Amino acid sequence: MSGEINTTSHRQDLGGHESQKNKGEENVCQIMWPSLYVPSLMQGPLHERVRAINNIVIGADAAFDFDMLIAKGPNTNTITPWHQDESYWPDMPDKRVTTCWVALDDSTLENGCMWFVPGSHKLPLREHHPAGKGAHVLECVCSEDEGAPQPLKRGSCTFHSGRTLHYSRGNSTDGYRRAYITNYRPEAMIRWERERNFSHGKEGVDETKREDVVIVRRHNAK
Repeated sequence: MSGEINTTSHRQDLGGHESQKNKGEENVCQIMWPSLYVPSLMQGPLHERVRAINNIVIGADAAFDFDMLIAKGPNTNTITPWHQDESYWPDMPDKRVTTCWVALDDSTLENGCMWFVPGSHKLPLREHHPAGKGAHVLECVCSEDEGAPQPLKRGSCTFHSGRTLHYSRGNSTDGYRRAYITNYRPEAMIRWERERNFSHGKEGVDETKREDVVIVRRHNAK
């Protein structure tokens, strides 16, 4: 976050669909693949426990796909629009997946805790579109009336699937709202992705802009 480690090729502003609130700082800093810079992130109890849970939720073939760090800066007041993670990914034949969202700070309504729409993981993917001109972040039609907030204490986590509708308000506090996120899916699907040159930006390329990946679609798969 401080720039002590140069993560430029994997760092972007998830809040770029709104005007910059703090000069020279991202509204919502996203660093893809932080484990490339700090390999020890892949060691220790967090990944051990996340893997164990995924072996139950997904199955024995669950494997690590990618990780990211997201931080909403102080007083940036920038929402993360309603979306489903699957809208960013290729249309894989096996859609089993979980995203583990770990709060690194207390996550509150005021600093942008996650909101989820209960039961949305069982419904089709909604139509998504860019949140603003030139923005890579996607959004769909949804509202807080459909969802419920999930405040978390630091060190707590949530798990959601690729079709779970979620969003977060902006951070109106003087502190950061940081989260570390890991994604697991069947090992065969990770191979399927990599064979199609899709690695969630591991090479430092924004793959949401690849012409051969359809990210704005209405997907009615069961």
